[in-house]
Amino acid sequence: MTDTVAEPNMARPLTGATLIIAALLIGLGNFLVVLDTTIANVSIPHIAGSLGVSVTEATWVITSYAVADAITVPLAGFLARRFGEQRVFIAAFIAFGIFSLLCGLSRSLEMLIAGRVLLGLAGGMIIPLSLTLLLRIFPAEKATLATIVWAMTTTVAPIAGPILGGIISDNAGWEWIFFLNVPVAAIGAAGLLYLLHGRREETARSPIDVIGLVLLVIWVASLQIVLDEGRNRDWFAATEIRVLAVVAAIGFVAFLIWELTDKHPIVNLRVFRHRGFVVASITYALSFAAYFATVVLIPLWLQQNMGYTATWAGYATGIMGIFAVLASPAIGAAAAKMDVRLIISIGIAGMALISLWRTGFTPDMTFLQMAWPMLLTGPFLMMFFIPVTGLCVASVDPHEQADAAGISNFLRTLTAAFAASLVQTGWINAARVNQTELVGAMQQGPSTIETMVASGLSRETATTLLTNVVESQSVMLATLDMFAAVALCLAFTGVLIWLAPRPKGPIDTSGGH
Repeated sequence: MTDTVAEPNMARPLTGATLIIAALLIGLGNFLVVLDTTIANVSIPHIAGSLGVSVTEATWVITSYAVADAITVPLAGFLARRFGEQRVFIAAFIAFGIFSLLCGLSRSLEMLIAGRVLLGLAGGMIIPLSLTLLLRIFPAEKATLATIVWAMTTTVAPIAGPILGGIISDNAGWEWIFFLNVPVAAIGAAGLLYLLHGRREETARSPIDVIGLVLLVIWVASLQIVLDEGRNRDWFAATEIRVLAVVAAIGFVAFLIWELTDKHPIVNLRVFRHRGFVVASITYALSFAAYFATVVLIPLWLQQNMGYTATWAGYATGIMGIFAVLASPAIGAAAAKMDVRLIISIGIAGMALISLWRTGFTPDMTFLQMAWPMLLTGPFLMMFFIPVTGLCVASVDPHEQADAAGISNFLRTLTAAFAASLVQTGWINAARVNQTELVGAMQQGPSTIETMVASGLSRETATTLLTNVVESQSVMLATLDMFAAVALCLAFTGVLIWLAPRPKGPIDTSGGH
């Protein structure tokens, strides 16, 4: 009955060429924002040198964007209800282009960080609203195509980021990683203004939850800084990290209490009353975190232990997108006919098995041997990503879909930040432990050095060579340990998805749960 009443007020889906172009432009906006989460990473040395600051100081270019982005992602539902999804999306798209120009024109670190904060605030609204807007413009029977467009842009962009960032910074200058956003954002926003002009949107003038907003900013910003900077400051050995961790914990508890009791919360936590949403969003967050940990770890290992350049490490990771793109249409068609829990579970199980496969990696493996697991990850990633994002949105009521998209993507962003910090810290610690154990187990170490000296090498050279071998082996073993941990995490989430209620037929993103 509710759906029947609401239907006349809802904007009708698009058709034909208008639908295709609008979908591509919306997907392009999401691609730009997600791309900017990783494209600047490899450019940090260039930025530091250009602005006359240390590399450690320049990493705030990454942290500032991540903090601002994380804050605004869960606000998407509130902003969409108050101003309309397409209005907020287009306004954020325009702002993203303007702030990208500001970043490119920056001539001091302070100006660049300010620009990145503004860029993150605009981008955080685009990520979840791109999904809900795609679902609005596609007819209900083609909703799976909407999730395919969104899933492909969300998964391919962070892989492409380091590759494009390295190429652009090396050949044109770091400023151009921001300047290139400007014409793309201008064309995308102008195209959507034209194509979506006149579409009716329902809005609600609810009061702004100022206290909830302040608490959200406090705890999310504190936690994000802990995750991004903790590794550089030896975690809780640093006073500022301990203080920020306490602030984040207290702020989070206060935020939960306030949002669950306020009449007009800025983040609608009531979507967690839907069991399907809870299970789907947790599966989504943890599985993506495990995948993201691999994306972070492999380039580091290839550069530090295998002698790859940053560009070739990017290529090695980027090939994952080839089979992902090719397999997406077939996976989308299957998701429209089968129990999506089965598809999600198979996708996660495939990624877990590939992670186990990687535990057999060796220091002398070729690029092709390393590439095959990467290539095969693509289809399994899409088998997980496409249906789980649809299930998150489909598990709530129609008026809660923007909230569901915002909160599920916020959890994904937050757990990815956790995963990036944990895998790098765990990798370093495991390498240190492995090195100690290897040294302790080397009974023939002194005699090996003496043999090398007898063959004509100096004692210093012989010691250095043996030390390098031990360090290389310890890093290799640490890498294998991390792959095993990723496999265990994925095995857990592959089972977890079955706690979600069985969807009644294909995923219906128009409502119901």
